[in-house]
Amino acid sequence: MTLVIFGHGYTSRTFAEHVRGRFDRIVGTARRPNGGRHDGVELLRFENDGYDDRLPTVLAEAEAVLCSVPPDELGDPVLEMFGDTLAAAPRLKWIGYLSSTGVYGDHEGAWVDETADLRAAEERSLRRVEAEQSWLDFGQDTGKCVQIFRLAGIYGPGQNALVNLAEGTAKRIVKPGQVFNRIHVEDIARVLEGSLAKPRPEAIYNVADDEPAPPQDVVAFAASLLGMEPPPETPFDPAHLSPMAASFYAENKRVSNRLIRDELGVTLAYPSYREGLRALHAAGEGVQAA
Repeated sequence: MTLVIFGHGYTSRTFAEHVRGRFDRIVGTARRPNGGRHDGVELLRFENDGYDDRLPTVLAEAEAVLCSVPPDELGDPVLEMFGDTLAAAPRLKWIGYLSSTGVYGDHEGAWVDETADLRAAEERSLRRVEAEQSWLDFGQDTGKCVQIFRLAGIYGPGQNALVNLAEGTAKRIVKPGQVFNRIHVEDIARVLEGSLAKPRPEAIYNVADDEPAPPQDVVAFAASLLGMEPPPETPFDPAHLSPMAASFYAENKRVSNRLIRDELGVTLAYPSYREGLRALHAAGEGVQAA
């Protein structure tokens, strides 16, 4: 069995590690493969302007495809280049598309599930909305089993508040009432594994933790694990943030993860930031800041 991963990055690498025993061959794509292999994953070049000539043949043999490549101003580059190849792949039984909870936009702190209105206002989120629909349309038109995964803020080894504190980049920005969901990268892999075992055409899943929380609380908790004083609280002021950072604070919602539990039977290893950060700290993350 062959799995193809478009965009062999942080999340995709963790997923590949989880499902290594399920597949005989895992092929990932990278802009610069640099040697052609990473932890047992074959790497082939894929960019918006070209790709390795072997990639269409690999796709024609695939049983599963995961796409983590973001859309651009022209749409989804994977569908644009390989839509016909995917449609004709005889053994392709599962397609996963990694999207973002940013497609919901601002819901003023209310809970949202997979049926909620998509109120995206930022350009990158609007592109995600369009890409999701393109993949769902592709599934309907071809009969291929497409699943959409809307990911909350991703953290895990090397990418977390402990590391930010160690590097001196952590901030405690306070906007009253603001909360965010997060998701540990290992739990994303668990959800994708669950979907592989129970594919459902046109399924959409929120991939988020149980506890939407104020970002300043996360930083304070990480600092307590390291035995250090947290950074001082700073009132939210978009004028002092990058446009990207300010845009995150423009959206406030609580994301329900009930469907991944009820339908896929997923039990999160890290249901809140506390369990996740404790485990990361135990593994040595951020210790240089102690």
